[in-house]
Amino acid sequence: MHLVATKFPEVFIIVPRLFADGRGAFSETYNKASFDKIADGLDFIQDNRSHSVSVGTVRGLHYQTPPFAQVKLVSVQRGRIFDVAVDLRRSSPTFLQHVAVELTADGGEQLFIPAGFAHGFCTLEPDTVVTYKVDAYYAPAHEGGLHWRTPELGIDWPCGPDDGILSPKDAVLPDHIDPETCFP
Repeated sequence: MHLVATKFPEVFIIVPRLFADGRGAFSETYNKASFDKIADGLDFIQDNRSHSVSVGTVRGLHYQTPPFAQVKLVSVQRGRIFDVAVDLRRSSPTFLQHVAVELTADGGEQLFIPAGFAHGFCTLEPDTVVTYKVDAYYAPAHEGGLHWRTPELGIDWPCGPDDGILSPKDAVLPDHIDPETCFP
């Protein structure tokens, strides 16, 4: 696997080695021994999958607070996404800054997002399937979120403010930052 840096040293893109021939291609998408060299002691315990029918489907920005904060390893099984991680760690020099990358099924890229970040994405192709590994179970009492168009985040989403397709729950997420709800 090849690691590609982002503007946050803790957030990086993983590009698996792809072995292609006339039949198609093979790649190893996760190997604990290799991954321990990057994030020693991390134990992914759950895999999640989302299927989005339409281009412009927005999911997020979601996070969970301690003790159920989640590390995520995000990948696309079909289609393409504009993937975003927002630093919500109040003590971080990059507090409220974000990184945005394009992940594709064809390229096999994965985004590693540590705990303390909100995560969301927008689909760029129809029938997009996204999977992600997490290291903590979903805990409704510890979930939080920010509206995808929160002005102070300055995220340049690929769809207009009235074009995003959201769940009713995501549509009413707060569009302002309350530092008290962020991570220490």
